[in-house]
Amino acid sequence: MLLGIIFVIIFLSVLVLVHELGHFLAAKKFGLLVEEFGFGLPPRIWGKKIGETMYSINALPFGGFVRIYGENREDEALNGEVLIEKSEVVVDDGETLAQATSEEITVKNSAERGFSFLSSWKKAVVLVAGVVMNFLFGWLVISLILLMGVSQGIFISQIFKNSPAEVSGLKVGDVVPGMSAEQFIKFVNENAGKQISLRVEHDGLLKEIQITPRKNPPQGEGALGIGLVDSGIPKQNFFSALWEGAKLSLETLKLIFVSLFNLIAGIFTGGKVNLEQVSGPVGIVKITTQASELGIVYLLQLLALISLNLAVLNIFPFPALDGGRLLFLLVEKIKGSPLPAKFEQYANAAGMALLLILMVLITIRDIIRF
Repeated sequence: MLLGIIFVIIFLSVLVLVHELGHFLAAKKFGLLVEEFGFGLPPRIWGKKIGETMYSINALPFGGFVRIYGENREDEALNGEVLIEKSEVVVDDGETLAQATSEEITVKNSAERGFSFLSSWKKAVVLVAGVVMNFLFGWLVISLILLMGVSQGIFISQIFKNSPAEVSGLKVGDVVPGMSAEQFIKFVNENAGKQISLRVEHDGLLKEIQITPRKNPPQGEGALGIGLVDSGIPKQNFFSALWEGAKLSLETLKLIFVSLFNLIAGIFTGGKVNLEQVSGPVGIVKITTQASELGIVYLLQLLALISLNLAVLNIFPFPALDGGRLLFLLVEKIKGSPLPAKFEQYANAAGMALLLILMVLITIRDIIRF
């Protein structure tokens, strides 16, 4: 479980940082004044100002953040000059060069350098850049898996209690190499009631397991009492891996969108709402722990899946998310004037509160279930 917690912290930190990097790069591209780009969440442990941007490392290792001038509507009051500290400034007086330390230099902050003064389409690009980065990251990770390839086999995803598999010493994460699930099931059923020898790989080591499949197993357990998942990905060249990775990423995005739409539609229409597929922090830790037991490829698959999920969730038009801000931007464009700053603040605060309440409820359910 501890290993799962460590991996979850690393995964979420990397993915949130990738997301914020998208906002950062888009803001820099449009010449905005980026006041701070931070790794982790405050309080700040260390920071260094390079040019006009503070790069910081913060105490809470959960992702990161980017602070853009004018992104907060209250920053509009500053629309004059911004003071920036610079550790060293070289001054040319025409005869000698004098070095000054900790000197404040004044940088003119023109209207174009504030987020609130950008054109609507540029604002939209900055807002959606984080989502795009999460998609690109997920695509690259999937492409990396295809480039590496995985030898054919089946891995054991579940062991039922008091089953032949449990008695024989099989473990979740064991791999039966060189067979598909269909071939394996046929072989086991043909030898029901007879002792068979299975060649199993565990933590990179091969071992022989003697086991006797049941003739009349309990419903849903199978002759050995195990859950099986096909594994094996043919190794592909670089360009093929990128192409197939793009197709798989888009298919995965589609499935996530459909699942999210069905979930929300069920809530508002009074239909059946299946929350079993929704996991909070506890559920993610459990899944990550299982993936870590199966190997690096499965951890990479999980990392890609979480990244694509974050892309979908962040583009959803809900206050406090990038999609909610895009929705506000669309309303502003239609009505021809900005929404009241207080309205945006209250809407985002309410949206964040609802998300936190939902996370707490799902976490409680995960604790009870697991």
